Amino acid sequence: MHERSSVAELAGSLRAELNRYSPGGKLPSSRALVERYRVSPVTVTRALAQLAAEGLVVTRPGAGVFRAEPRATPVAGDTSWQELALSADTATELVPRAVDASGVLVTLSVPPPGVIEFNGGYLHHSLQPERALAAALARAGRRPGAWGRPPTDGLPELREWFAREIGGSVTAAEVLITAGGQSAISTALRALAPPGTPVLVESPTYPGMLAVARAAGLRPVPVPGDADGVRPELLEAAFRATGARVFVCQPLFQNPTGTALTPERRREIVRIARAAGAFVVEDDFARRLVHEDAGPLPATLAADDPDGVVVHVCSLTKPTSPSLRVGALAARGPVLERLRAIQVVDSFFVPRPLQEAALELVGAPAWHRHLRAVSQELRSRRQAMTAAVALHLPELALPRVPSGGYHLWLRLPDSLPEASLLATALRTGVAVAPGRPYFCAEPPAGHIRLSFAGVAGPTEIAEGVRRLRAAVDEIAV
Repeated sequence: MHERSSVAELAGSLRAELNRYSPGGKLPSSRALVERYRVSPVTVTRALAQLAAEGLVVTRPGAGVFRAEPRATPVAGDTSWQELALSADTATELVPRAVDASGVLVTLSVPPPGVIEFNGGYLHHSLQPERALAAALARAGRRPGAWGRPPTDGLPELREWFAREIGGSVTAAEVLITAGGQSAISTALRALAPPGTPVLVESPTYPGMLAVARAAGLRPVPVPGDADGVRPELLEAAFRATGARVFVCQPLFQNPTGTALTPERRREIVRIARAAGAFVVEDDFARRLVHEDAGPLPATLAADDPDGVVVHVCSLTKPTSPSLRVGALAARGPVLERLRAIQVVDSFFVPRPLQEAALELVGAPAWHRHLRAVSQELRSRRQAMTAAVALHLPELALPRVPSGGYHLWLRLPDSLPEASLLATALRTGVAVAPGRPYFCAEPPAGHIRLSFAGVAGPTEIAEGVRRLRAAVDEIAV
């Protein structure tokens, strides 16, 4: 049995038996638990540690494990005063700094047991390089000084690796190590745009970025696109009409549409921003999620930008694990110092053991094998989901089959309400991501996003689409 499931099962069994012991009563020894449940000593140790973390047991070195004393019943207070305190500042704010995490939580929340996860934003654990990550973390922990204070900008070797990955003339001195891509986007927006000002965004776009912008008091302004990405003439008009000084985009395998900017538009976007005296925040989140049949990838916008127009964001999280929160910000010119100052004030630095583990991972032979395996598997899953949708859900429009990323973006017919479909789908056993949070203005139609990376494989994809078909049929009745 997998060690992780053995720990969970043993913890559950011990949790159910705790009522047999009075508070302060001693549990059986670790040796007795090993013999009774026929598990390894490591499993027993981890299960007891889990119960201790939950406050259910107390471990006393040399004495054993005891049932914890019951915790005091929480006292219900009156928190109604907070409503006034939290809203008092909004009367003077040009743009209220509302924090709406609902669009992000859709992809972070784990569905109930038995529900197929088409709403996920990360690789299924079977696609994550768990063995390579464990080995990298073990090696990192043995590095001299691994638990010491790192440079605030990040480890030089890791900054050099990211600079090579970004390409062009980007140097390690122009790279800051961040706690993942979301943290980097937050730092970039706060550095580039003061509260109350507009920020141009693709429409539709990543809800996490919209939430960050609004939380910083910024006003997202949508710029539509087509099959080739954001439309340059509309971007130019938006800069002119709003006076914005920032445009945020995902030029490669955009979330949620899957589009990739054409070479001509890539040059045009940077030129338009430069003429407007504005920055382009390039969120390059999906470069390492390319599908096997995608062909050569274009260079990053930052690689062809000598004038410092582009602030580049990338991360190791998406192609590895949601817990490897290591990313990078790259910029040149005076803006780099502002980015550095905000990051230091916010978090001081990214924990050194995590940076050391990232270095060990990307420097190991297993890294490129992992990327090739993910590339092959994502193509296979995309094909499985595309075929299943075409067969069972022909009324849902699929404008584009992406060659990178981890999801499909589907337009709903007018007769199929988005909210009703989400609720009904969850009852039938499949969780999907709603389209509404991807728009910062009124959406042109209902949409859903289906992830094929967070499920176990093609069999689960087929079953999830079958359940979604049942949900559509239920609404139609």
